[in-house]
Amino acid sequence: MKSISKYIVMGAALIATASCGDDFLNVTSPTQPSAGEYFSTKAHQEEAVIAAYDPLQWTDWAMNEYNPYILMSDIMADDLWVGGSDKNDNQNWHLMADYSATPTQVIAGLWTDGFSGIKRCNDVLENMEKEIEGATADDLKSWEAQARVLRAFYTNWLWKFYGNIPYFDRNLTSPYLAEQMPADKVYEAMVADIEKAISLNILPMRPVGNEGRVSLAMAYMLYAEVVMYQNDTERYPTALKYMKAIIDSPLYSLAPDYTTIFKEEGEWSSESIFEINYISENAVRDWGAPLAAGGTVLPTLISPNNWPSGEAGHNGGWGFCPVRATTYEMFSPDDARRDATCWNVAATGVEYNKRYQDEGFFLEKYVAQADGNAGQKASGELNYNNNWRIYRYSEALLNAAELILATGGNAGDAKQYLNDVRHRAGLTVELPATLDNILQERRLEFVGEGKRYWDLIRTGRAASVLTPDNHPQGWGRTKAWTENKKHLPIPQSEIDKSLGTLTQNPY
Repeated sequence: MKSISKYIVMGAALIATASCGDDFLNVTSPTQPSAGEYFSTKAHQEEAVIAAYDPLQWTDWAMNEYNPYILMSDIMADDLWVGGSDKNDNQNWHLMADYSATPTQVIAGLWTDGFSGIKRCNDVLENMEKEIEGATADDLKSWEAQARVLRAFYTNWLWKFYGNIPYFDRNLTSPYLAEQMPADKVYEAMVADIEKAISLNILPMRPVGNEGRVSLAMAYMLYAEVVMYQNDTERYPTALKYMKAIIDSPLYSLAPDYTTIFKEEGEWSSESIFEINYISENAVRDWGAPLAAGGTVLPTLISPNNWPSGEAGHNGGWGFCPVRATTYEMFSPDDARRDATCWNVAATGVEYNKRYQDEGFFLEKYVAQADGNAGQKASGELNYNNNWRIYRYSEALLNAAELILATGGNAGDAKQYLNDVRHRAGLTVELPATLDNILQERRLEFVGEGKRYWDLIRTGRAASVLTPDNHPQGWGRTKAWTENKKHLPIPQSEIDKSLGTLTQNPY
């Protein structure tokens, strides 16, 4: 079920981000109600809440950039190549993968998307400072909880990629400048938002019939993600408590068949804790309207170029983010995740246009399916019906296993959680719950889901793993990851608009 509206409601598309100083944003309409007047009813406040979800869908293509956030970290790790036609195709991606990004050659759309989401969450919270006609006490708590978790979710994008960012929990006024905060303080702000949302005791563990809304389980997963990335050991016991609450809930469980998880039939399965909804039926997203309602361009980005339409059940695309041969080879042949993750196009014998860094494997999880854009009404390449899986039950199990090790908990539980994930993949050999084994299982489980790069950084392994590739074809990175590469350069366009209030990251 895809229940969150894809449509941008009324004036919520008018965005003032952290470094925007345009006076034309201050407009008083002689005929329309002000925002304060408009959002004074329950129905209109609900529109503002829905609008706060909308930027979740933008990162694949908006602001004239492709930067699907679930893959922007993976191209800096070691499971996918960048691909495309050559090193100049989506050059920002290639530079990021080589740890050579510059302030003028780095993804910038993600910055705008993230701050747009924060702004809309602030709208929801600020509207609640006045009386809202028809709203109950539970309505108010629900809106606040959703807005706070979403605000932390958007901030998490910016915090991980850019680190030291402007942060504001109230919307800005002219000249639209916010204080740049150190990454550690941004972290504390995120945690405070999530903790407050949880304390309101209003979010459902699973929003049955309202899939796509923030849930308590989604808040728990976000909390664990940021706490573990920060290596905040004092909060590990709380994160573990939250993971066990999900594990003990009858509302979540491992999907029996891994191969179905990323198909349309697997959307919002028992395993799904949070997904970003996309839909192809009646989709109107178009080249002239990237923020319109509809599907995602991600499958087009990552599918083989000039693939015969419908051949072997797939459509073609632009050849970005091909899976590395070494990724395919790391799976055991009897691991169900191998073929559900890596589409072995070389084995099909079908002729297509092999592009840069193509070793014959593509990401089956999100690759273009033959009927994946059925029913769309605009540009077929932009409107695939693939929900992005953000948090899954298997991650709760592996988080819990890792947190048990870190806190000295029950080693038997940690082993069970690890091997539950392995057994579902068809692997019968049980492994002890060591950090090495848990991290390797995370790698196998979450290829292409935006986890690997951050795992390497938070566990101190990035510098030893993310080294020059030395590929026989001369492909891949020529530089090694170093600590000063943890945060991308802040886009120069944002530095220029900041009137001297932003300091560039030491990339």
